[in-house]
Amino acid sequence: MLVWARWVLGLYMTGFADGTADHVRWMTRGGIHAYAPSYPLVPIQVFFVILVVADPLIVVLLGLVRRDGIWLACAVMVLDIVANWAGNWSRIHHDPGLNVPWLITLFGVFVLASAPPLLLLLRQCAAVTPEDR
Repeated sequence: MLVWARWVLGLYMTGFADGTADHVRWMTRGGIHAYAPSYPLVPIQVFFVILVVADPLIVVLLGLVRRDGIWLACAVMVLDIVANWAGNWSRIHHDPGLNVPWLITLFGVFVLASAPPLLLLLRQCAAVTPEDR
C-alpha cells in the first residue's frame, strides 16, 4: 500500500479514536441521556450514543484495511456534520464564537475528499492476484 494511503488511514483512525473517547466521556458523565441538555432533538442524542459503538468499529475496520470501514467512515461523518450543525444551530445563530463545529466539519471534509482515491487504491490492491505480488 502506498505511503499516503497509510497516512490517510492513520489520520482516519486517530480521528475516530478521538471521537470514541469524546463520546465515552459524555456517556460517563450522564449515561444515555448525556446529550439531552445540549442537544434537545432525540434523533441527534440517539446518533451520538450509537457513535460509542460505531466509532471504534470504524477504527477496527480501518486497521484491517477494509473498504467497508471507509464507507462507514463517510456515512458517519456526513451524519455527524449534519447532527453537529443542526444541534448547535441556535447557538451558532445567536453567538457563532465557539459554537461553530469547525473541527468536526474539517475532519468530515477530509474523510469525504480522501475516500474516493483511497477506495480506488484498495480496489486496485484487491484486484492484484498473489502471483502478481
